Amino acid sequence: MIPIKRKGSKSTKDIPAAIMAQLNCGTIATANLVEWLAVDQEILLEHLLIQLKREPYLVPILESIKQLKKQTVNTINEAIGTTLWSQMEQHNDTVIFETIATHPSDLVRCWAAYGIGHNPKLNIGEKLRQILPFAADPHFGVREISWLALRPSITAQLTESIALLATWTAHTDTNIRRFACEAIRPRGVWSAHIEALKKNPELALPIITPLQSDPSKYVQDSVGNWLNDASKSNPNFVWDLCQKWKTESDTKATAYIVKKALRTLQK
Repeated sequence: MIPIKRKGSKSTKDIPAAIMAQLNCGTIATANLVEWLAVDQEILLEHLLIQLKREPYLVPILESIKQLKKQTVNTINEAIGTTLWSQMEQHNDTVIFETIATHPSDLVRCWAAYGIGHNPKLNIGEKLRQILPFAADPHFGVREISWLALRPSITAQLTESIALLATWTAHTDTNIRRFACEAIRPRGVWSAHIEALKKNPELALPIITPLQSDPSKYVQDSVGNWLNDASKSNPNFVWDLCQKWKTESDTKATAYIVKKALRTLQK
């Protein structure tokens, strides 16, 4: 995927009509959160299904959206992704998955990520292998949805997931290292809490310890936020770990992580 180079509009009303039309047709990716929120995913879906000659899939997917108790960009995104995958499975039609997974539209690629998370035929190891390119996607939205899509499976198989994700902390790709940490945040963002990690945050040490002095600020922010999450349930654990890290690792990266980690405790 080619990284987004457009700056993007500051408000929905400022998005040029030509750009909005391209976003809804799926010919370009969103450039920022404003555009992400502005895309009409139902229109985008219809264009995709016409492109793929899969128009019969439209009605059941729209029905799944209609059944949502709360319609947000994320809930609609998930409903489309999971129902689209169900339709593909029902029609033995996974041949179109590669087209969806590499589509120019970031939102369409998000649907593919949810398809992986929803696929009951895959174990957690297989899901993680398949989500890897989405975790490394150049688009911020796809990267966020990639861990959201797998979080229920990761939570359900936490011990195995942590062991597998621990190997990702040595990856050369910053985005993949960040996924390993972000996917298991105890409180998370836009997602259900992981109660086991709120009660026993030490379970995550195989992931967060190798990242204690990561050179990437993107990763540092994730580790700091992870520990800040944990401090709300297990303050002593976070305080002690941060003091230990400060002693063991006298780097700017660790100092930044510790400061971010302790921001709630030090209020």
